[in-house]
Amino acid sequence: MKIISYNVNGIRAALNKGLAEWLAQANPDVFCVQETKAMESQVDLKPLEDLGYKYHYWNSADKKGYSGVAIFSKIEPKKVVNGAEIASLDGEGRIIRADFEDFSVISLYVPSGTNINRLDFKLQFCDEFSEYIYNLKKEIPNLIICGDYNICHEAIDIHDPVRLKNTSGFLPVERAWLSNYMDHCELTDAFRVFCDKPEQYTWWSYRANARNNNKGWRIDYHMVSNSLKDRLKRSVILSDVKHSDHCPILLEIE
Repeated sequence: MKIISYNVNGIRAALNKGLAEWLAQANPDVFCVQETKAMESQVDLKPLEDLGYKYHYWNSADKKGYSGVAIFSKIEPKKVVNGAEIASLDGEGRIIRADFEDFSVISLYVPSGTNINRLDFKLQFCDEFSEYIYNLKKEIPNLIICGDYNICHEAIDIHDPVRLKNTSGFLPVERAWLSNYMDHCELTDAFRVFCDKPEQYTWWSYRANARNNNKGWRIDYHMVSNSLKDRLKRSVILSDVKHSDHCPILLEIE
């Protein structure tokens, strides 16, 4: 099975930039999207349905034009769950889960922490999400939690770890949470199973020609249950794909 995750920074804008044409070539079985910035009713879905994604599920934010996650699939899930049934996590359209035969896929969009109030909200969200996953694994051991975590984990994951050490997305408290989350929930960063090279990024600022200079951050992940590690076949960053300030990430699993 091929699973692609992509923060599209507005699905309507991405479709206008050729998202469907690219998706026809990439041909994932499951396509997880973050930052849809739209309600399902606002999007022309025919190009995606024509590609075989007749099963699509949306968790849009209460606030219009903001946040939002979705899962598009060629395979009908057994069950789909919006949110985490935790009041502080839901309402911003940040979590959606699709249960397949022997594993579940979550499309996740962690808040950014660009100011102190949002940083507090982000850290609360992260702590409660970690407990949600810890408990969910008792019911569903095999999880693939993919999306935009808005956190670089290690110095290798960011272009200037020294200068940016006090910037949200690379704060010590955020990085420590990600380490604890992976340990507590017994998760593996799929990309690092296959690649230990630096300068592998998934997001670039629109400022200062950052993408052309590869001044980026790796903040998008496929986090997979350790129980699935032996079934991983490939995990790559598709950095040449440009419909957004992020790029897609791909996971292949048996």
